[in-house]
Amino acid sequence: MMLARSMRLTAFPAALALLAATTSGALAQKKYDTGATDTEIKVGNIIPYSGPASAYGTIGKTETAYLNMINAQGGINGRKINFISYDDAYSPPKAVEQVRRLVESDEVLVVFNPLGTPSNTAIQKYLNSKKVPQLFVATGATKWNDPKNFPWTIGWQPSYQSEAQIYAKYLLKEKPNARIGVLYQNDDFGKDYLKGFKDGLGAKVSMITIEDSYEIAEPTIDTHVVKLKAANPDVLMIFTTPKFAAQTIKKTAELGWKPLQILANVSVSVGAVMQPAGFDNAQGVLSASYTKDGTDSQWKDDPGMKKWNAFLDKYMPDANRADSSTVYGYGAAQTLVKVLQMCGDDLTRANVMKQAASLKDFTPDTLLPGITINTSPTDFAPISQLQMQRFKGERWERFGEIFSADAVTQ
Repeated sequence: MMLARSMRLTAFPAALALLAATTSGALAQKKYDTGATDTEIKVGNIIPYSGPASAYGTIGKTETAYLNMINAQGGINGRKINFISYDDAYSPPKAVEQVRRLVESDEVLVVFNPLGTPSNTAIQKYLNSKKVPQLFVATGATKWNDPKNFPWTIGWQPSYQSEAQIYAKYLLKEKPNARIGVLYQNDDFGKDYLKGFKDGLGAKVSMITIEDSYEIAEPTIDTHVVKLKAANPDVLMIFTTPKFAAQTIKKTAELGWKPLQILANVSVSVGAVMQPAGFDNAQGVLSASYTKDGTDSQWKDDPGMKKWNAFLDKYMPDANRADSSTVYGYGAAQTLVKVLQMCGDDLTRANVMKQAASLKDFTPDTLLPGITINTSPTDFAPISQLQMQRFKGERWERFGEIFSADAVTQ
């Protein structure tokens, strides 16, 4: 009997050792959710390649090219990225249809950098209910930074409200007696800018003498510009998408009206906005930025922009380097690759979100010096810094300090 008990005691540590080895082996195993295998990572995307916001289609083309470059370099931890990008024409119903297709038919791991506030609003509840990452959305609406209620949605660029507050602070300091006209897109995108701007003005919100909204389906914005001019403001806030920004700057000049114009960051593209508006018409326009300008000679020896230029030379030789969408798409895609690299062999959707919320001082090649990406489980706003800039000649010139534009809680 004593012998049998002794044998059991001897066997117990051996069993523990076997259990530990088995558990260790399990931990080392690869973990996959739908959309990931030993050889492939499926990444979905929607963007307006057509319709009123088609200028943004360059972002999707840039991301496609960037991920092709990553695949040519061997992929991510030995896996190639299968990037599936669909046109949603900046239409929320179409966005819902295309995202369902990506999730239910294409079976992607994540939906990356879907563009537009209306489209992302339309798909947010669906993706969160399916527990599919809505990763680094291409819109600065404040609501993407809400990890408690929408743990599967995370932003990328600075919030519109925070950006608009910076403009308000600038005007309160530099033109405290300004009469302000506001032109904004009549949807969540435009209203987010308007709210942030009014919050920034605070007690001096009466500086706004007129505000006017337009619909994205309108072919031209000219009648709105005429209406704003009639109120005679000396500052014009342009909270619009690129097509309408170019029209506004051009029409303002045609009318011989010379207010100080402040332009939303989403419409600062030299190639897609300032050039079509006419460089002469765009002189002195103000905005704020967090990315480098691909046409600015000051970056010719910058290591990050050298990589961007080399990438375009090889993978997008016909790209317009004056189009800031190529800078945006490159930076966003570089952030995606960083997160997928951090995931290692645990390519579950939960781990993708965990790593996306664990970025510390990450600096894509295209961000301005001093601006870094930081996230945490309670902070889903990766970029929260901006610097004022003025259009001069054929390019933007930065001035002043870098503002911290921490997301505003609603």
